[in-house]
Amino acid sequence: MLAKPNLIESAYERLKADLFDFRMLPGERYSENELAVRLGVSRTPVRVALYLLAREGYLIKIEGHSGWMVRPLDFKYFEDLYDVRVNLEALAIQRICNTSPLPDLEPLSRDWLVPVEQRLADGAEMAQRDEAFHTAIVAAAGNPEMTRIHTDLTERIRIIRRLDFVSADRLVTTYEEHAGILRAILARREAEAVRLLRSHIESSKAEIRHITLHKLAVARENTAHAHTHQPEGERHAI
Repeated sequence: MLAKPNLIESAYERLKADLFDFRMLPGERYSENELAVRLGVSRTPVRVALYLLAREGYLIKIEGHSGWMVRPLDFKYFEDLYDVRVNLEALAIQRICNTSPLPDLEPLSRDWLVPVEQRLADGAEMAQRDEAFHTAIVAAAGNPEMTRIHTDLTERIRIIRRLDFVSADRLVTTYEEHAGILRAILARREAEAVRLLRSHIESSKAEIRHITLHKLAVARENTAHAHTHQPEGERHAI
């Protein structure tokens, strides 16, 4: 019997959240029964969701078994994605700086040109806001195809991006670097903005090689702590 689409979608979204929030770590193995119990649904929607996630590159089917493994981190793969990303965003900045009138970047100013006491201190929130910053820059360039490609890249590097905000130092650095990029764009200093962007993304790219099992464990612990302190109604069943 086929699973209902809403059950498949729910299983897919919840498993993907577990991957991105490090409740399922690279290299870990799971059976379909185990995950079905974890999600409180039958194996059929879970199996379909697992195949969808495998097609997107997040999981590997263990042949001959009803088991699955979270795909180990492929550092070369992520570095290649970062190379494409930096060039897309640099092109977006060039288009913005040569557009008249300048696109509305006020929402970014409200998020990033703020006093120190108003800055975020939560790594998970910071990762989301960092993603939104770069997405907004590309969208402001006004090229729908560029935005579509960048959105796909953003999805693929999300798990690495979240690991970039385990350290408090990275939060501080990100605020300073985003502010510098934004000020240069607002002043139409194209070359400076592109230079700052490339330096900013290269720093993040360099962090990929520093990812360790310890860093993954810390990220999982932080996520678990934040989940425990959510109001009861906002928690998702696992």
